[in-house]
Amino acid sequence: MIRPAVEADESDIRTCAESAYTRYIEAIGKRPAPMDADFAAQIEAGEVHVSAADDGAFQGFIVFFPENGRMFLENVAVMPSAAGKGVGKSLIGFCEDEARRLGLAAVELYTNEKMIENLSIYPRLGYVETGRRTENGFNRVFFEKTLEQP
Repeated sequence: MIRPAVEADESDIRTCAESAYTRYIEAIGKRPAPMDADFAAQIEAGEVHVSAADDGAFQGFIVFFPENGRMFLENVAVMPSAAGKGVGKSLIGFCEDEARRLGLAAVELYTNEKMIENLSIYPRLGYVETGRRTENGFNRVFFEKTLEQP
């Protein structure tokens, strides 16, 4: 089940971000940007959705919003206990469906070049690398997926 995040979800979201991104600190040389996001503001803005198991257990979250005629997928993270179960893929699919619902032509995102797993996951989901550049001290790899409208 995927639903909009509420204020009470912030602690689970922060715990999930810490769990998902801590392993990259050493490779990147600092905390990945998603670990320090203002989740309260993003929840209030309606940009965060959470995935819960049938029993209500928190599984992961995604942050996205429309920007310049496209959906920008800012963050997706899954609890280690839910990893490998399709939760991340479902969250990304949800983002893509919301973009289609809004009539947006594409989803854009970036990941850190040190997050090697992501560099192979996104192409398998239909995303194409569109560039690489350094922003805010992070070496980022940019992806885009053009969406077919129903």
